[in-house]
Amino acid sequence: MLLLLDAQEAIANFFGSGGPVLVLIAALTFVMWLLLFERFAYCLFSFKQDLGGALDTWQQRADKASWYGNAVRMKLISEMRVKIEQNLRLIKILIALCPMFGLLGTVTGMIEVFTVLSITGGGDARSMAGGVSRATIPTMAGMVAALSGLFANIYLSQLISRRRSHVDAQLEPVH
Repeated sequence: MLLLLDAQEAIANFFGSGGPVLVLIAALTFVMWLLLFERFAYCLFSFKQDLGGALDTWQQRADKASWYGNAVRMKLISEMRVKIEQNLRLIKILIALCPMFGLLGTVTGMIEVFTVLSITGGGDARSMAGGVSRATIPTMAGMVAALSGLFANIYLSQLISRRRSHVDAQLEPVH
């Protein structure tokens, strides 16, 4: 219990020293990882059910070799790709936004430094250090969030690519 209180205090100090932009970065990172976990769960669990449904629809067709049969096959493949690739663009956008919010934190921290400089004339190094901290911590947090999301997205993209290939192989055209 004491360990949890220490961790909570450390997190509160971290957010306090990073400024309000750090809360935005944390929210953005939370949503990004929520979407990443959802896509991983889909690829590992729900994909097989959706593929089975598409295969059943394809196998029940009597006419597979005609133009219309090929159009139905392409429709099934397209629907599966839409399901597999759902939210990938949003994840990439969130990854790109993390460093931008970090830079916003840098700017707000530097504004604080310049405000202290204008008020004190540069003689209060302790007050300036708080502004520098508010400038660097959000930058670091934004970069760490973006890098973690980037590595997860690369792995997810490879997994999705394999799933797309599997769909194409399972729904082979009949000539």
